[in-house]
Amino acid sequence: MALKLKTKLALGMGFLFALLLLVGGIGFFYFNKISLASQDVLKDNYKSVEYGRKMLDALNAWERERDTARKIFEENLTAQENNITEKGETAVTHVLHRDYNEFLKHDDSMPLQMALQKSISRIIQINLNAINEKNALSQQAVENAKVIITMIITFCLLIGFTFIVNFPGLIANPITKLTEGIKAIANKNYSQRIHLQRKDEFGDLAQAFNDMAEQLNTYEHSNLAKIMFEKKRAETVINSLKDASIGIDKSGTVLFANQQALQLLNMKEPEVVGQQQSAIQQRNDLFRFLTNEDNGMPFKIVVNDKENYFTKEQIDIQQEQELIGHVIILKNITPFKELDVAKTNFIATISHELKTPLASSDFSLRLLEDERVGALTVEQKELVQSLKDDNQRLLRILSELLDLSQVESGKMQLNLQPVPVHEIIAKALAAVQNAAKEKNIQIKQQLAEKLPAIQADAEKAGWIINNFLTNAIRYSAQNDHIVVKATQPDEQNIEIGVQDFGIGIDASLQKKIFDRFYRVPGIHEKKGTGLGLAISKDFADAMGGEIGVDSTPGKGSYFFCRFKVV
Repeated sequence: MALKLKTKLALGMGFLFALLLLVGGIGFFYFNKISLASQDVLKDNYKSVEYGRKMLDALNAWERERDTARKIFEENLTAQENNITEKGETAVTHVLHRDYNEFLKHDDSMPLQMALQKSISRIIQINLNAINEKNALSQQAVENAKVIITMIITFCLLIGFTFIVNFPGLIANPITKLTEGIKAIANKNYSQRIHLQRKDEFGDLAQAFNDMAEQLNTYEHSNLAKIMFEKKRAETVINSLKDASIGIDKSGTVLFANQQALQLLNMKEPEVVGQQQSAIQQRNDLFRFLTNEDNGMPFKIVVNDKENYFTKEQIDIQQEQELIGHVIILKNITPFKELDVAKTNFIATISHELKTPLASSDFSLRLLEDERVGALTVEQKELVQSLKDDNQRLLRILSELLDLSQVESGKMQLNLQPVPVHEIIAKALAAVQNAAKEKNIQIKQQLAEKLPAIQADAEKAGWIINNFLTNAIRYSAQNDHIVVKATQPDEQNIEIGVQDFGIGIDASLQKKIFDRFYRVPGIHEKKGTGLGLAISKDFADAMGGEIGVDSTPGKGSYFFCRFKVV
């Protein structure tokens, strides 16, 4: 029966553990044996020698301190009688006890005292001889233990070394072969096979690897022709596109560039396709601009001594929610740019021409309202008011179109100077008071204290804030409120914004609302040209400021503009 890898590892670790137990057990046995022998010497013999010494000291002090010496002698004699362990020690101790009794009867008998000393010396000598003998035995036991432990350790080291040398190969060799096989597959060598004559997990893994390689080999050969055909077709489609297109994968390698793109880059296909974008960026300024800049503003490229205008669009390519690359598309908008210039000139001309008669008609309508000219009926007053409203709306649209044409033509005049923040806000609030009263909307102010002046054109800055307030009032409900805020987020900027609590704007539409003529879908019933925010953005950009919005559908919108501090 074949053993699994887990079982082999367990047996190997168990074998090493058993060797450790064997060495440790034998060492403990001999060390314990020597320790017990040393304790026996201390208990059996050393104490007898100590008793004898104390009895000799007592005899020597007999004449000076008889009572104390007698007590010490008898205590040690009794202890000696209870600690007889060596051969011949019993007889000598018996003689010592007998002579001591005789000594007590014949006080100051020198021969008896010498007999006592001789018996005590004999007991000491017997125990010293025993200590020497046991010490020699202990030394012999130590030497024997050294030999046996050395032999066992040598044996275990040989076995362990053999195990350590051979056992890792049981795991490392199959892993090495598997690694070589995986590298071969990564290099598309699908004919690679792994041969392991084993019945464990590595054998199963090798068989699974071989099956996978077989399937990949079959798939590679069966689909190669189809893939090549699809590649050629994709290249044909890409080159047929009118717009310049460049494909780059997630690692930064250029996958394709059609003829239009190569013509704009003024490079040949081998210099672009298959190259890293970082290397091309160092050689080509246009490619560096296309891959680094992230804005949709039109830009100019001179082609064949003619100015052409393009917009860049970047499309991300995803596969299973993972970004695998992107395509850069350049759209030639030169014809539209030319039409746009013509449109701007036309709007400027027609707006200027229409503004004079509209202003005259507005003056005439005011005269009709004057009772000195003649009284009007209620129906006539309603008609005159309706004409005035339409006239004002046309005048406002014409003013916005004129502002727009000035911005587009580059003829906008800026008078940048230090302007107090509260002055801009006060003028903007005064301009919208009537509109706020019509809907009973309360305007609250949250202005930071001691705000420095801003560097701006007072008229253009007021126009921006007025536009924010007008939109906030327009898209707020009856009896609602709005908030005008002014803060200093950092040392270089002052932020003025208007917060409403109306319908809000979806996040996907927030970037588009600053485009010209754009209106948020679903609110066409609200009056507006779609130019106000676009003009506000142009004014803010011209003054070196920044405009933005933070909105949540159903909760309202916060439009803000950041101006530079003086």
